[in-house]
Amino acid sequence: MTRHFLQSAVPAPSTRKRQRERASAFTLLELLIVLAITGLLLVLIAPMFTAIKGGTDVTSAAYTIKGVLDTARTDAKANNTYVWVGFYEEDVSAASPVQAPDPRCTGCVGRLVMSIVASKNGTNLGADASSSATGTENFIDATQLVQVNKLIKIDNLHLPLFALGTGGTGDTFDARPSPTPASDAPFSRFGELNALPPNTAPYEATNGGLTKFPFQYPVGSPVPTWQYRFRRTLRFSPTGECRVNSTYDVRKIVEAGLLQTHGTTTPPPRSGGGTTFVTWDGNVAAVQITGFGGNVNIYRR
Repeated sequence: MTRHFLQSAVPAPSTRKRQRERASAFTLLELLIVLAITGLLLVLIAPMFTAIKGGTDVTSAAYTIKGVLDTARTDAKANNTYVWVGFYEEDVSAASPVQAPDPRCTGCVGRLVMSIVASKNGTNLGADASSSATGTENFIDATQLVQVNKLIKIDNLHLPLFALGTGGTGDTFDARPSPTPASDAPFSRFGELNALPPNTAPYEATNGGLTKFPFQYPVGSPVPTWQYRFRRTLRFSPTGECRVNSTYDVRKIVEAGLLQTHGTTTPPPRSGGGTTFVTWDGNVAAVQITGFGGNVNIYRR
């Protein structure tokens, strides 16, 4: 009798298994609560991830441009030749490639296009500002150029003209180096590429705001039909010096400002307008290259 009582007091194996399943399983109410909390957290942190992505996009663009400039300078020094880098901003909503409007893409925003070409024979191919006729565009002979790499295209990016840096202490965006004297700014920056003087840079005042030594893409012999004409250009010499091709003298620093767009829409500035006083809040970058050393630095806010 005692043995029978003990056997009946201990649950059968199948009964113990069902009890463990009930203890470990979520009820429908518990699952709904977990899903509701998860959804609430996603709503709260989604803007944070958007901001992080935006900042990453601008930083990535800055390092891409830095890589282009480093490649051009390295090629010039390694091959003892002259190398040009062209900047062009087009409509990001348009199909690409598309033959770019000539001479400028009025109102086009959102896609930066860059090209690197080099002199075949190691000379500057006559592209010397001291010998340029005033008011003319001297396109570099496409048959004497070689394409260094494929076109670089960066979407959702605009080149604005930022308020000049203070040149103060520290490596912050606001304290970044500034062209000296400030009157050199139109010839030391790349920004608002499709605007008219004086709200654009770089520009040659005697040449309708256009660089004196543009080049086309593609290059070769015979001269192919052009898709792009790059009128805002940098030139690296065999010694690595950097010049803006609307001027002859070496610039202390050359700057390209970067602003993220949403398609063709740019965020409104906090203040300013024109050539030197525009200020945006956050998520901006400036890529600077020194004229003599050709060193590239990035400043972020």
